[in-house]
Amino acid sequence: MFTGIVQTTAQVREIRDEGQLRRLTLQVPPTNLRALERGASIAINGVCLTATEFDSAAGWVSFDVIFETLDKTNLGKLTTGDKVNLERSLTFGSEIGGHIVSGHIQTTATLTKLVREQHNVSMALSLDKSWLPYILAKGYIGIEGCSLTVGEVTDSGFNLYLIPETLAITTLGDKREGDVLNIELDQQTLTIIKTVERVMAQRFAAVCADNNVVAN
Repeated sequence: MFTGIVQTTAQVREIRDEGQLRRLTLQVPPTNLRALERGASIAINGVCLTATEFDSAAGWVSFDVIFETLDKTNLGKLTTGDKVNLERSLTFGSEIGGHIVSGHIQTTATLTKLVREQHNVSMALSLDKSWLPYILAKGYIGIEGCSLTVGEVTDSGFNLYLIPETLAITTLGDKREGDVLNIELDQQTLTIIKTVERVMAQRFAAVCADNNVVAN
């Protein structure tokens, strides 16, 4: 699990396809690899990946990424030299400054409008409308591994308002209109709404059956 508080950014050092996998190697500040063990979970742009090889002193770590992950997230669009957000997994006793995230990306969104002002940036993002019922104004959402608060929900997506600190310590300050961003919905919100939908559907079906009505 993760908190959505990005600890550092890393740079893509090498990308190499190996059979059904893509080996992704990142250059990381050595301090962010202290006490790392093989098999540890690390969130890269919000995607939970497993560290397969690393050299803490030299400041690099590699991951094997399956093609399903590359297809469903923006990791498949990475090229050498790109920057990514990085967060080590949550440990007991750690402060949870954001919200609990799993590193399992549900979908992606496209940055459709970007407005830069003196002290903040506003973003408008669009995504598949089937996900909109699970996005609430002022609710939590994971964007590129960052725990953020939804501004407003629109007909096609939602808006975000980012402070200078978020822009400075993550890759969000480098985003441009047209970029594709990884999205992880708040798991509690998703679970509650899906449970209510399932219960209501079951009750509706039962009422229809009792009254000999065919449910559409």
